[in-house]
Amino acid sequence: MPQSSDAALACVVRDESARIVVALARSFGSLDVAEEATASAIEEALRQWRRDGVPPQPGAWLMTAARRNALDIVRRSRKYRDVLARAAPTGPGGQPAPGEGLYGIEASPGSSEDDEADYPAPSIGSGADDEVDERVALLFGCCHPALSTAAQLSLTLRAVLGLTTHQIARATVEPSATVGQRIARAKRKIGSAGIPLRVPRGGARAARLDTVLAVIAVTYDSAHLRPGDTAEADRDLAGDALWLASVVARSLPEEAEAHGLRALLLFHGSREPARSAAGELVRLPEQDRSLWDRTKITAGHVSLERAAELRNPGRWQLHAAIGACHSDAVSSDRTDWPQVLTLYDMLLRFDASPLVRLNRAVALAEVRGPEAALAEIARLGDRLDSYYLLHAVRAELLERAGYAGEAEAAAVRAAGLTDNLPERRLLLGA
Repeated sequence: MPQSSDAALACVVRDESARIVVALARSFGSLDVAEEATASAIEEALRQWRRDGVPPQPGAWLMTAARRNALDIVRRSRKYRDVLARAAPTGPGGQPAPGEGLYGIEASPGSSEDDEADYPAPSIGSGADDEVDERVALLFGCCHPALSTAAQLSLTLRAVLGLTTHQIARATVEPSATVGQRIARAKRKIGSAGIPLRVPRGGARAARLDTVLAVIAVTYDSAHLRPGDTAEADRDLAGDALWLASVVARSLPEEAEAHGLRALLLFHGSREPARSAAGELVRLPEQDRSLWDRTKITAGHVSLERAAELRNPGRWQLHAAIGACHSDAVSSDRTDWPQVLTLYDMLLRFDASPLVRLNRAVALAEVRGPEAALAEIARLGDRLDSYYLLHAVRAELLERAGYAGEAEAAAVRAAGLTDNLPERRLLLGA
């Protein structure tokens, strides 16, 4: 059955694809070759497993197919390089001028069609710690500061999570061609700049880790409020983000912020069953909290407590602590809003971004009233004027303050800035 084979492939891709990419990159000296070969192997598996069923050792099947693809890429590149060498300027003595070949892989003199000896089969560690280390090493490489934020996200989704270009384009709301070109440029930059696939050590790790965690958080956010007529989140992508946060936390157990992000996504993920109904969005105050996943909430508290034990506070832990306040409240009006506001004040020391200030304004309204929050939002107008949630929050506060006409105008402005139809209907009260 195609559905069962597709589900099996999704599990194998999540568990094995990043490890295969890293193993091939180390064997062939090129992330470009490794990622392209692995992506092609996943496409082959999709077709063949639907036809023939899932093989007995699906991870080994995928590795074998990816390695074969990598060898084919290298062989093609060598043939192409040989053609170029015959037409290229020659160095002293009539020898070809030195230089790297396609994909940055140096050909051995007189290379033959049989490259098996040149690139011995990569092995994948059998222990769980080895698996985690390889995935996280690839994640740090994909999130290198030399790459743009958009490139970090796209490359992570492709190389680490194994998403296709089309899936990434859908998640990031961009044309597939744009995403494909961005990924290709990012891989070339990793090759040309010699960006290593490893976890940094010492003082260099903290800043790099924050980037990695931010990309995971954006991955989770990308699963929600997609353009179209559905309020349903892409739960597979949201699950991938939570899984990836868990991988990082297990691999780097002494990093408090890694546990903080995992806790945050667990708290957010616990609300998934209640955030939509009959295709329509349900605001947090109106959600049926009996539907919230208490197992995830408990796990979130465990991660948050583990982070606190490490005594190294940071922004992800504070975000998670705010999430815990919401998750522990039996109703919206029973939320400990003074504590939430205090946590936002603490968060501003680590992250004073306009988005944090906007969220703080929501808590401020619950503690000091809508007028105080509107004054705070007025100071954010220039920086967030094109962000629909600024106008959505402002609309609600204006309504509470008794300015019905201005509230309606703000809601209309917010609705015009979102491509998600359920969100638009919620804002317009339709």
